[in-house]
Amino acid sequence: MARAEFSIKALFLILFLAYDTLECVHGAESIQGLGINWGALASHPMDPRIVANMLKDNRIYKVKLFDADSWVVSAFSGTGIEVMVGIPNDQLSKFARSNWDAEDWVKQNITKHLYNGGVNIRYISVGNEPFLKSYNGSYIRTTFPAMQNIQKAIDKAGIRDKVKVTTALNADVYESSSNKPSDGDFRDDIRDVMKEIIQFLHETNSLFLVNIYPFLSLYQSESFPKDFAFFDSQSQAISDNNAQYNNVFDANFDTLVWALKKAGYNDMRIVVGEIGWPTDGNQNANPNYAKRFYQGFLKKLASKQGTPIRPGPMEVYLFALFDENLKSIEPGNFECHWGIFRYDGKAKFPIDFSGNGEEKWPQEAKGVRYQEHKWCVLSAEVKNLSLVPGTLDYACANADCTSLGYGCSCDNLDLAGNASFAFNQYFQTRDQSVEACNFNGMGSIVTEDPSKGTCLFPIEIESSGYMVTTISIVTSFLIGLSIFFITS
Repeated sequence: MARAEFSIKALFLILFLAYDTLECVHGAESIQGLGINWGALASHPMDPRIVANMLKDNRIYKVKLFDADSWVVSAFSGTGIEVMVGIPNDQLSKFARSNWDAEDWVKQNITKHLYNGGVNIRYISVGNEPFLKSYNGSYIRTTFPAMQNIQKAIDKAGIRDKVKVTTALNADVYESSSNKPSDGDFRDDIRDVMKEIIQFLHETNSLFLVNIYPFLSLYQSESFPKDFAFFDSQSQAISDNNAQYNNVFDANFDTLVWALKKAGYNDMRIVVGEIGWPTDGNQNANPNYAKRFYQGFLKKLASKQGTPIRPGPMEVYLFALFDENLKSIEPGNFECHWGIFRYDGKAKFPIDFSGNGEEKWPQEAKGVRYQEHKWCVLSAEVKNLSLVPGTLDYACANADCTSLGYGCSCDNLDLAGNASFAFNQYFQTRDQSVEACNFNGMGSIVTEDPSKGTCLFPIEIESSGYMVTTISIVTSFLIGLSIFFITS
């Protein structure tokens, strides 16, 4: 009896010490209502189990996905992490015209994950920025009917109270003729369908999901005041109906509030679906500016001050978790570089998810495995550099070379360096295949890291296979000890 009593005490002591240690490592809780986007447009996506543990390590319990891949979604089973899944734009027409397809999708992608202790799926985003002006109206007629049919399928499955239907909208769905928030209204070409969607969201007790990017305001206009994109400037740039605005985010958000008010839905719940700052691909996209932006924004969230005409706590999803080297760069070369973390889960800059503004690095991905320690570069034997541009262009047409631009992380390289970077990008995305480092005999495989200064020559990760994380090892150890003590 005494032996059993000692064992139980020892077990609780071990568990207490382990918990206390993890608390010290992980730090404070993240801001309530804080989530993050995880996109998978990468040649070598991160293992979903690593991502789930990474989010828990950083105390982030909300994640927004852009599709409903079963392998990805199932990784969040039992984690308690709130999940928003997405339906891509190219599937909207199918669900708009077919109730059966909508019901089958809900069955295969939602209800099968909702068993007791399963995945905490709470939202479905039907489409991603479907009303962008650049889409020229391609999805205006299909988005709302698709939302309605997915909602009918949700109702039929009996999960209406648990899972809500919405759509992720870009901030260009509303505008202001004077640049003052009070003149905000929805665009003329989509005003009618926006009113239908807003009424639908109100009736289903769902949320208005909007993507707001202060970086784009700076990117799209050379005359835009740079400090107005951040949150640490005290200058009052805009005065509107006794409301003072010293950053573009507040002005943009309140423009939406005014548009909703004019549509008759002043109290509509608004969630920011995407907001962030890229770290490469443009002279204003770098880790220092990203750190400045997030530090100010997260402090703002933690203060629960809200905006001038919508004070109080806010709900947001940061964009994004990782870089994505397969994203379209049509909007700009920065598109591949929105990650707070690199492609391999390494943090790019200090960020305090608690909003306390501390100079602290986030918890990085654990259990990541890399491909072999080798790179593809321009061979030292190549003397005639006139042959290089053609092969360089070929490599960049098939791999991500956005770091080579003016003001970017690799803009200090010469022609040979540019070629080496491009060759390696092509080589790594093709799993370091020997054939992928040929380039008409100009490529050479080396084992010494060619990275220079801020210019990283990456080694790709292994994106499949079982990877054991440190946390799972600790958990297994504690379970084993508990079994030992209890049976002793």
